[in-house]
Amino acid sequence: MSETAEVVGTEQDEAVPATAEDETEETDAGSDDDLLVQEGDIAGDYLERLLDILDYDGDIDLDVEAGRAIVSIDGGEDLDKLVGPRGNVLESLQELTRLAVQQETGTRSRLMLDIAGWRAGRREELRELGRSTAESVAQSGEKVRLQPMSPFERKVVHDAVATVEGVTSESEGEEPKRRVVVLPA
Repeated sequence: MSETAEVVGTEQDEAVPATAEDETEETDAGSDDDLLVQEGDIAGDYLERLLDILDYDGDIDLDVEAGRAIVSIDGGEDLDKLVGPRGNVLESLQELTRLAVQQETGTRSRLMLDIAGWRAGRREELRELGRSTAESVAQSGEKVRLQPMSPFERKVVHDAVATVEGVTSESEGEEPKRRVVVLPA
């Protein structure tokens, strides 16, 4: 049951009624982007306060990409301490930042945090690991279990494995020891 909101058209074209549903779709797409920008702003403020408390320097960059807010911190000398071994501190800070955003917006956030370009570098390492492991499995015909990884890391590896013919991948185990297994197809 859609109501006509307005008539769209020109004198030469046949008039086409715009429905309330059409307007809702446009508004929803706009409001999704608005929410992601709001998430980025909230996260930026939260992380800026954290950097001030720690007396760390860093430039905060906010972006919206692939349906999620992306926040990155670059430029400070001490930022590696916020990444931690294998990105453990970064993962924890991301979760805390998501909780701060959720507390303010009332909705669960899928925000992605990167510090000192660590995720970008790690993504490249994982792509190479996934591709080389997949090629090895395709050649040997034997499955390979990789070390436990975070959800972000597993996703990158699965995507890399998918580019190689003759193999497939799946995740097995329970967090935090969940791992990727590469299998012959």
